[in-house]
Amino acid sequence: MSAREDLINLARKAESGSASAPDPLWAALTVDARRARRAAVLMLFGALDNVPAASDKPLAPADLDVLLLERAHTLDSHPGQVAFPGGSIDARETPVQAALREAVEETGLDVDGVEVLGRLQELGLAHSNFLVTPVLGWWRSPSPVRVVDYAESAQVFRVPVRDLLDPDNRVMATAHRAGRTFDSPAFTVNGVVVWGFTGIVLNGLFEQLGWAVPWDRSRVHPIGV
Repeated sequence: MSAREDLINLARKAESGSASAPDPLWAALTVDARRARRAAVLMLFGALDNVPAASDKPLAPADLDVLLLERAHTLDSHPGQVAFPGGSIDARETPVQAALREAVEETGLDVDGVEVLGRLQELGLAHSNFLVTPVLGWWRSPSPVRVVDYAESAQVFRVPVRDLLDPDNRVMATAHRAGRTFDSPAFTVNGVVVWGFTGIVLNGLFEQLGWAVPWDRSRVHPIGV
């Protein structure tokens, strides 16, 4: 089965409610749905055949990648963190429409080349009180991407999934904020650390897809916040 078919099957299970037991880290992503703001993110996968994966381990197709961005370090909310393109859902907008609109505004991609595969369960982002809908997409016709507004993003990049899955690039990120310690699965790629909400979502996605491979969870990477 192809990566695209795996993603489609997972989206169908999520939307029908027939998915297997939810990832425990995903289950912990909760907010008060009555008071939370709604948001959506685009988890856009595709084939990038001119930038080979750094890992030589047979973890995933070397040309399979996912679109990410690094938030500007001057932002008040989640500065410098790596995220999926996305943002608030406007009035009379669906999560899919919001995810695609935000992706265009943040990365300049051409939505005509994006195939929407489906939606995953809503996940809570407690720090900013958002209830986030992940939208799965497949890049059937890739277009150039870039930072559209440097006040919002520091960089936009496509990272090979094989590099994300490589155990050598896996760590547990730990951050201390307001007297509390926050731990999350993380990925060290492209000169950045993918942690927090995005790290948890990617980790859970790979687990549910059956793509994940064992890695050393005792490797700790401190995060300055």
